[in-house]
Amino acid sequence: MSRFEVLAAVGLVLSTAAALWAPAARGATRPSVSSPSAIVVETSTGNVAYSRRAGDSRPIASVTKLMTALLTLEGPKLSKRVRAVGYRAAAVESQINLRAGERLTVADLLRGLLLASANDAAATLATAVSGSRRAFVRDMNQRARALGLRETRFRDPVGLDPGSRSSASDLVRLTSELRRFAFFRRTVDRPDATLASGDRRRAIANRNTLVRDHSWVSGVKTGHTTRAGYALVASATRRKVTLVSVVLGASSETARNADTLALLRYASARYRRSRGIVRGRVYARAPIRYRRGAEVALVAPRTLTHVVRRGQRLRRRVISPPGEVEGPIRRGQRLGRVEIMVGRQRVATVPLVAAIAVPAAGVTQRSKDYFTRPLGFALAVLVLGASVVVVLRRRAARNLPRPRRGEVEAT
Repeated sequence: MSRFEVLAAVGLVLSTAAALWAPAARGATRPSVSSPSAIVVETSTGNVAYSRRAGDSRPIASVTKLMTALLTLEGPKLSKRVRAVGYRAAAVESQINLRAGERLTVADLLRGLLLASANDAAATLATAVSGSRRAFVRDMNQRARALGLRETRFRDPVGLDPGSRSSASDLVRLTSELRRFAFFRRTVDRPDATLASGDRRRAIANRNTLVRDHSWVSGVKTGHTTRAGYALVASATRRKVTLVSVVLGASSETARNADTLALLRYASARYRRSRGIVRGRVYARAPIRYRRGAEVALVAPRTLTHVVRRGQRLRRRVISPPGEVEGPIRRGQRLGRVEIMVGRQRVATVPLVAAIAVPAAGVTQRSKDYFTRPLGFALAVLVLGASVVVVLRRRAARNLPRPRRGEVEAT
């Protein structure tokens, strides 16, 4: 084979490999999402990993129940028992078949609301929280404005009214607010539950099947109507990085789940949790006054981790460390701080504290320190020299012959 033929063959192999690798590289760069509106966000930083028309206002179906849950969690105690209202549900509606007047705990009603997406549970909670459905819808919209949800409007606590609308970005913010509640996080992460209060026990399943099928997926809420299409707000945690995704207007439940998994997998590969500060590690030292050569170590009182994009690094910057300290200083006393930076952005601040206690210096310690310094040493030498001169003069004066009695000194 000639040299030209060898080079041509090598070029063909390389071009073929590049052609095969390119689609995979593009797929690794951006997820394949068919839904018209989608977003995925890293929760601790609010960093958006992927967004597709996330600000568009769209009908959200039963995802509306997230605001119903928020107002309930901010209202009555979970242990409170409330009477179920009469609710006429259509045959296709999700419900837990409440009988008007039976009493259930708020906690059980929330489980029915979030897992089974029960419309009768939503109607009962709305009345229990605000006194009437109309008042509750008013409260829903007021809370949305307080959260800054600009594209969000509610017409009912259930989600059947197409006038209940939101955007993917707004739903991330609403979900982040809900995730402050431990009860919410535990509930939406369950594949099923049993409602023990009421006239009878009820076994319910989570409509978000991703929670059951993928252990790292931890919520949150499904929704579907003919007009809204298929919607899913999801959360997931991988390698200590928590994500929230939203998919709106998907064509089917299968497409909705596929889009959600694509978003979560894409984002989880792009973040890592990094230790910015380690508890007990020395980040600065300060000289101790009156103790030549002695220093007090300034340490971090706690470990701090922060999520960064892969390829980013955390930087530390020590701020306002004392140039010198003087006792008494107690162990753990704040002496300066250290800032954590990502690029030029400050993301956290941690105080620095004294690693040991420093007692107040006494007179002996102060004197010792003073006379070991150059100026003090020179002064000590000068004083000592002067003292020696005085002593010598006195001795010399004592050694001079004294005149005998009766003799007069010559003048």
